[in-house]
Amino acid sequence: MPQTKELLHVLAVDDSLVDRKVIERLLKISSFTAVESGSSALQYLGLDGEKSSSVEFDRVNLIITDYSMPGMSGYQLLKKLKTSSALRKIPVVIMSSENIMSRIDRCLEQGAEDFLVKPVKLSDVERLKDYMLKGQGEDDKVKAAYKRKLQEDDPSSQSLSKRPPLVN
Repeated sequence: MPQTKELLHVLAVDDSLVDRKVIERLLKISSFTAVESGSSALQYLGLDGEKSSSVEFDRVNLIITDYSMPGMSGYQLLKKLKTSSALRKIPVVIMSSENIMSRIDRCLEQGAEDFLVKPVKLSDVERLKDYMLKGQGEDDKVKAAYKRKLQEDDPSSQSLSKRPPLVN
């Protein structure tokens, strides 16, 4: 059986190299791909009309994207993903340095799992772990094994089962 770290895959979309690196470091528990724009994300996922040269989209368990990017915003990317029959089940988390309630509400109404205010903190990662487990392609046994692995790897963090429920 492959190692748990290889079972889950995160696609991070942010025009800031620094923010992509922070996300990558915080999400050290999963395999990770970072791209710099919404159009690059669509290309990676094979939604741009061209054949994707990267990992198959069915291996992506979470997409985390910046809201404000040149060209295509994270909100526009979210809308495209949620209208795709093949990709709409992949959880999408939007992040932004601006805490604008109407923006947050619009993203959540469009289907985002969560909206994180930058800088992303270690405490945010706990919520992201739950979203990764919701991503398509994982059966219940793999999810249960992964949750156990997360708890073993990070004994200082609060147990996922003891955390208060998330409010969507």
